[in-house]
Amino acid sequence: MKPCILIPCFDHGEPLRAVLESLAPYSLPCIVVDDGSGAETLAQLDRIEREIDFARVERLSPNRGKGVAVCAGFRLASGLGFTHALTLDADGQHDASAVPALLEAMRKDPDALVLGRPVFDETAPRSRMWARQLSRVAVWIATLSLEIPDPLCGMRGIPLDAALRVMARGPLGPRMEFDPEFAVRCVFEGVPVRSVSVGVRYIEGGLSHFDVGRDFPMMGRTYLRLWVGMLARAPQLLRARSSR
Repeated sequence: MKPCILIPCFDHGEPLRAVLESLAPYSLPCIVVDDGSGAETLAQLDRIEREIDFARVERLSPNRGKGVAVCAGFRLASGLGFTHALTLDADGQHDASAVPALLEAMRKDPDALVLGRPVFDETAPRSRMWARQLSRVAVWIATLSLEIPDPLCGMRGIPLDAALRVMARGPLGPRMEFDPEFAVRCVFEGVPVRSVSVGVRYIEGGLSHFDVGRDFPMMGRTYLRLWVGMLARAPQLLRARSSR
């Protein structure tokens, strides 16, 4: 296994440096995919690339969404010879101390998608918890199983050959719907799923790109599309569940 770290970034230049510094003890190459950030973040990324020797910045323009950035990162990482990508967000929400457990799970089962199972502290807004539970139920319906414990956590370990197979089946959602859709489509593809606990905190004053008016309807359409896809795959999904 040859892993790298993959971080999508959109105007998170300031917290990104702290995230990268927290990852330094693990001695892994890190690919930052900038998704059309503004001038201030671009300047910060230039400094990061000069000053942090394990970080490489790939720039996309214009902004097209997290899903597009992550998929670009998968292609780049595979092209550079990496076999696995450990993804996490640029805003500092994910506890980097979970990296060793994720890597160990990836080594034990290199063909599996290793999902972060978030452990929230008191900073988590109640409204986000309710919305998260709705997403859990939506993907449990889509996969006819409880195999995906949490579809929204962006800290996860991904076998790149499986990611490229999923991407080859058709485009994935470009924005916030990417994480749950990718996980469900991995299950459709027969990729085994494992999970590892990841500490998650909501940072006061942190920058969020979640837009209720845009992203809620988009997520709803995505789940509906996945449910339709489940209907055609129901026998296959039920056989896979019974075999486990």
